[in-house]
Amino acid sequence: MENVRKSIITEFNAVNKLIIAQLKSDVALVGDIGHYIVEAGGKRLRPMLTLLTARALGESKDCHVKFAALIEFIHTATLLHDDVVDLSQLRRGRPTANAEFGNSSSVLVGDFLYTRAFQLLVEIGNMEILKNMANSTNIIAEGEVMQLERAGDPSTNEAQYLDIINRKTAALFSSACFGAAVLNDVKSSTIDAMENFGRHLGMAFQITDDILDYFGNAPDIGKHLGDDLAEGKMTLPLIRIMQVGNNEEIKLIKEAITTKDRYAFEKIISIIEANDAIEYCKEVARNHRDLAIAEIEALDSNHACEDLRKLCQMSVDRVS
Repeated sequence: MENVRKSIITEFNAVNKLIIAQLKSDVALVGDIGHYIVEAGGKRLRPMLTLLTARALGESKDCHVKFAALIEFIHTATLLHDDVVDLSQLRRGRPTANAEFGNSSSVLVGDFLYTRAFQLLVEIGNMEILKNMANSTNIIAEGEVMQLERAGDPSTNEAQYLDIINRKTAALFSSACFGAAVLNDVKSSTIDAMENFGRHLGMAFQITDDILDYFGNAPDIGKHLGDDLAEGKMTLPLIRIMQVGNNEEIKLIKEAITTKDRYAFEKIISIIEANDAIEYCKEVARNHRDLAIAEIEALDSNHACEDLRKLCQMSVDRVS
């Protein structure tokens, strides 16, 4: 990831500088919370994706820097809201904004970041991108509501799970690539290909994230393992157990999800391993990785295209 970032370091630093500048507000608490979560770090994967798409299709311009910054603002706003909904206490290795500043402040600053993002969209002044981002943020909100509705419901199936992550995660990846392509003024077929590329990459990334919630290293992922279980989320590892597990295993999953309790976390890990569920999840993630890579095969070969392929591979390689 660090090597990929180095290839766009000038633009990447410009994005970070713009993000800090755009957090300025007459209301001190807005700046305090904004800086708290933005400066916590994170991979900045979505801005990287925006900048690499721009390079892959031609050149990275000032408008791409602005677009990458607003993509990160939207992502950060969703994190602020998600942590309140999920009652999360840890993100990126330190207390969440809601744990530090309170739920009400976090929600309202999340709203500030959303509106700041759309102010930047207005400055860019491209109606096609504005329409796409308006639709995307709406879809993301729908995905979050769908996930909330499904919390504690062990009957959630694979199709429903994939629909949720397509909306709540892959939609923004897709929009990042779409907007970058539009700003490069490329042909419509290339725009469509990049939009599809981002969507499949987002799917692969989220499926891998959901595996890491059970089999990751807590310091590396920056949050407690088993949070999804404690929040009653039926992610793909558990859905697979519901498909292939025995009656006793299925009963345990149902109870843990319904009660939203991580008491059986270690036992559930053993069940996942015994049923080879992780390999199944990896295969689903790898399929989306392959679909993403296929979308950019027709592009002219350059360093940025190769870095996009590396991102696809890294999205699934995070699980050993």
